[in-house]
Parts: sequence; C-alpha cells; structure tokens
Amino acid sequence: MNDSPYRQLFYSEINQSDEQIDLAKAALYLALEDDREFDPDEYLNALDTMANEVQETLPESLYPLRIIKSINKYLYNDLGLTGNTTNYYDPKNSFLNQVIERRTGIPITLSLVYLEIAKRINFPMVGIGMPGHFLIQPDFEEAGIFVDAFNQGEILFPQDCQERLAQIYGQPVELQPQFFATISNKQFLARILTNLKVIYLNRNEGLKAIAAIDRILLLFPNAVVEKRDRGVLYCQLNFWAEARQDLESYVVNIPQAEDAEIIRQLLAKMITDS
Repeated sequence: MNDSPYRQLFYSEINQSDEQIDLAKAALYLALEDDREFDPDEYLNALDTMANEVQETLPESLYPLRIIKSINKYLYNDLGLTGNTTNYYDPKNSFLNQVIERRTGIPITLSLVYLEIAKRINFPMVGIGMPGHFLIQPDFEEAGIFVDAFNQGEILFPQDCQERLAQIYGQPVELQPQFFATISNKQFLARILTNLKVIYLNRNEGLKAIAAIDRILLLFPNAVVEKRDRGVLYCQLNFWAEARQDLESYVVNIPQAEDAEIIRQLLAKMITDS
C-alpha cells in the first residue's frame, strides 16, 4: 500500500465496519492525497456550521418535505450551491473541500454535502446510486421521493427519475429496482474514485489513475477488474513487475473473461520483451 500519510489516513477511516465510516472524513482524506494544501478539520467544521444554520431555519412542524425545503433554501439560495455544468469533468468537482470552497460540484459530491447536513440535523438520508446520475432519499420506509442535489434539490418521483435517465442516455430507459438501491459508504467512496479514475484516464494522467484504482482496491480488494485496469496502466508506464502481478491475478481469477486471451497475450509479450 502507498505509505503516504494521506493514504494512511484514508485507509484508517475505511478500515472499519461500513456503518462506522465517517463519509465526510473519508472523502476529505481522499481529496487530501490529490489536493494537499488544506486542513480536513476546517471543512468538517464548515459542515457543522452549515448544519447549525439550517437548524435555526427549520419549521416547528418537521414534515420531511418542509425539512427538505429548508435545506434547499439554505444550500441553493443562501449559499449559492450549484451543479458544475460548465466544467463537469474538472477533478476538483470530486474533492469535498473544493466543493465546499467553490460552492459547485457534481451530483455525488453535492449529494455528500446534502447528506452530511441532513445527518447533523437528525434527518437521516441515504445515497441512491442510480446509473448515470446520483440521487439521495429520506431514509424512511416507502419515502417515495428522491432529491437531486445537482439540480437545486429538486424533488423527484420515480417517473421523474425515468425521464431524467432518458435525458442522460438520449433514449427511453426502463426502470429497474436496483436503480434505487441504497449504496453503502464504501460504494459511495468507490464511485467518487471511479469518477476520478475516468477523468485521469481521459487526461492521460496514468499515475493519478493508478492512485485512484489503488484506493478502490483498498475499499474492495476483490475487485479484480480494477486490478486488470491497473495492470494495463502499469504496462503502459513500463512498470513491468507490477503489471505482471495485476494481470496474472486477473486471468487467474476470471479465466473465462472475454478479454482473458488478450491479457494472456500481453503477459506473454511482456515476458518475451523483458
């Protein structure tokens, strides 16, 4: 494992049962490895302050929709939080400290701010890992509504979610029950890291993509496809020993994978060339 103090902080936070992970802390430690010039406690305190200010605006009758309306007014009207539509693939959108500082982000990190405020005012909400677009939901049985933190806290019903997916994919999408499954804290963090992995791959920043994969594998050590991707990146960067280890693990664990023969040929070429 990378022995930097930043990686160690992240590992220490996630190396416990999922429900004990402090999602905000873990997300800040994740950001710290890429964006080192900040104090995580400063941003945890900022979340506390936001929650206290929301608490002061809550109505006497604490109906869920009224609480959501109060959070929305504070975040989007008072603070000016907004989805970053002009530079969506900026890595800073995935770093919680930058989202708090710049008041802009992508669906999952804006959802994280929303979740952390809701948690602090004792209004439990959960993340919903819908494909293509992250949502949140009040955590009570048959809530029936979803909140889109990227779009000004818009309240959505299942039919609205279907329309949102159709917009994203440019074609009708049939809703599946798994689309509305609650995601765990580790899955939440892995989704942030997967966003970063893709961004860094598209920017040809191989070492940063590897660092994102490293942390996904800390969360999910048996994610063999991530080892394959890291192995290919190691190969491209001429780290032959590391590449062989990851790629051999992939073909041993998934010998019938569609690309297993291609990976075996790559391994054979590496041995011949070395």
